[in-house]
Amino acid sequence: MRCRRCREAAVIELRQHNAAFCASCFLRHCREQVRRAIEQFSMLASSDRVLVAVSGGKDSLGLWDILLDLGYPSEGLYVGLGIGDGTAEGEPGSGYSRSSGAAARAFAAARGVRLVEIDLPGDYGFDVPTGAAAARRAPCSACGLSKRHLFNQAALDGRYDVVATGHNLDDEAAVLFGNTLRWNTEYLGRQLPVLPGGDGFVKKVKPLVRLGERELAAYCVLRGIDYIVEECPMAAGNRHLGYKEALNAIEERSPGAKHAFYFEFLARASTLFRPLAVAEHEGGLARCASCGSPTTGEVCAFCSLVARATDPDRLAAVSVGLGRTRRGGRRGVPGGAAGSAPGGASVAG
Repeated sequence: MRCRRCREAAVIELRQHNAAFCASCFLRHCREQVRRAIEQFSMLASSDRVLVAVSGGKDSLGLWDILLDLGYPSEGLYVGLGIGDGTAEGEPGSGYSRSSGAAARAFAAARGVRLVEIDLPGDYGFDVPTGAAAARRAPCSACGLSKRHLFNQAALDGRYDVVATGHNLDDEAAVLFGNTLRWNTEYLGRQLPVLPGGDGFVKKVKPLVRLGERELAAYCVLRGIDYIVEECPMAAGNRHLGYKEALNAIEERSPGAKHAFYFEFLARASTLFRPLAVAEHEGGLARCASCGSPTTGEVCAFCSLVARATDPDRLAAVSVGLGRTRRGGRRGVPGGAAGSAPGGASVAG
């Protein structure tokens, strides 16, 4: 194979683009795709203070690297979730959050950029596995809820203009697929590459929507970015992963199908659902009695989660359940099987 751009030997073939690239031209391709997404959807201005949500995975670290190379001064935010940190050495998922945090710190140190850190167990008194069980929520739901709240609060506290997340084309196509299967119209109305700020929310953008997981993995390898390869141990059975597998099978037979599915939705159908998303909050938003965040009720969903996840009686019951689970030799978290958040929403690595 020869590089489409310079005719040197290619290192990667991208069937959806009917092209192959050498290493340097492929890196240029990735940066160009992000630049085009930013320009197409008016994601960032040169004066914006950007906070990149990083998990230690290929998507978020690749995004941070590309934004810095494109000239967008940006800082990172890592949220420690306590996943796998209480798991015995050698068990699946052992030390997952410690490893992901180490990868984020190593990247920030190598690039000489600032990394803001929040520790869910240390700052709020619960980790995702135990808190999800105590609150009787699916782990992915508790994780996504916590991240969305903490990303927004950290951006407000740090006076950032924009939060950038590592959602890639595969993530967005899978979420769209799940929401379409169930016709979750309010979520379809909000599935956009840019969520504008205001009313207590900071603007959120997804600059990787033109790149897939395989491209991000190759980008990080070629750039020498050491990222955590292991999948989150709490995600086993997540519907989102099943949707990705189904779309990958379609993509294999019809290269470019995921891009067409997602971008044609944005061009032809997304505006039809936006009024339904707006109608969901017709009554307006109040302020959480506990933390002051925007909410439709008296207390926001995150503060409700914190109260349930740190309740001594609930924790005692969870502790007993976990003990029985370990003695029985079964893995998992009582009180909620792994699954996607409402509408198939997820927070990408």
